Amino acid sequence: MDAQEALISDLRQRLLKKGAGRPTLPRRNAPMTIRLRPHHLLCTLTYVGHGYSREFIRNMDTTIARLNEGEPVLIVEGPDDICAPLLSHDKPHCMRESVLERDRAAAHSLSRALNLNIEPGRQARLNHRMIHRLRDNFQAGRTRKACLGCQWIRLCTEVANTDFSTSFLTGKAPD
Repeated sequence: MDAQEALISDLRQRLLKKGAGRPTLPRRNAPMTIRLRPHHLLCTLTYVGHGYSREFIRNMDTTIARLNEGEPVLIVEGPDDICAPLLSHDKPHCMRESVLERDRAAAHSLSRALNLNIEPGRQARLNHRMIHRLRDNFQAGRTRKACLGCQWIRLCTEVANTDFSTSFLTGKAPD
C-alpha cells in the first residue's frame, strides 16, 4: 500500500461510519459542524441537485439542508463531509493534485472576498450576509479561478446567471 492509498484508507475510516456510504443526520439536540474544504464553499452556492452519483447527491442535499438550518462550517484540508461518498471508490478524485490546487485557489479568493482568512481550522456560519457576499463575488468572477477545469463550471455559471434562483442553498440561514 503506497502513501496515498494509506491516506485514503485512513480518511475513509474517519469520515465514514462502518457500513454507511454517507454521514448520518444529526440528532436535533446534538451540536454538529459541517466539515468543508474551501472549494466546496463555492459548490454550495450553485448546487441544484446534480452530482457524481445518487449517493453523492443525497449527501449534498443533506449538507445543503444543514447549511440552510444555520449549522456552522469548519474549513478542512482534503476530503470533507461532501467528499465522504466518493472515498469508497478505488481512486477518489478528491485526493488528486488538481482538486487540492482548486482548494488553494478557492481559499485565496474566498479570503479576499470575505476579508477573512479561509484556512483549515476556521469556523464560520453561512448566514444570509455571508452567502450574499459570496454570491456577489461569484457572479463578478472574483472567486471563479478555483472553478477552472471543473466539469460543473457551465452549470454553475447558468445558476449564477439566474441570480441563484434555482440553488438549493436558500441564503436564509439565521444571522
